[in-house]
Amino acid sequence: MSDSTSAADGLVAAIHKRDRRALARAISLVENRDPIGHAVVRKLFPETGQAALLGITGAPGVGKSSLIGALIRHVRTSADAEVGVISVDPSSPFTEGALLGDRIRLTDHFLDRSVFIRSMGTRGHLGGLAESSLQTALLLDA
Repeated sequence: MSDSTSAADGLVAAIHKRDRRALARAISLVENRDPIGHAVVRKLFPETGQAALLGITGAPGVGKSSLIGALIRHVRTSADAEVGVISVDPSSPFTEGALLGDRIRLTDHFLDRSVFIRSMGTRGHLGGLAESSLQTALLLDA
């Protein structure tokens, strides 16, 4: 077994145990186009397809973060469901990371262990989505 296969297997096992750090690490690997990240997505893909996905877009300052915060609060109080948020922001020209970091605006949900919020930059991709958005959604679904 190669090192990358065992690393992917280790991340998959940790994600199955609800390890948030492993999930964050897998997302970072996918964002950085690391083969281990893609192996994790491949291994978890058969477990996907159960999540409801909702996309919210709009101009800066129109209240997207407020709406997302209200939706998280509604889902968490009306159902015992887990919520994953992928917040895609413009990228820093220096680090390619998320420039605005919507997690700052969703502080009401930081301590809720059933809410996972991840900011990511578009990394130059047009249309408001990062290239790794789909793979990240699959990881959250799994």
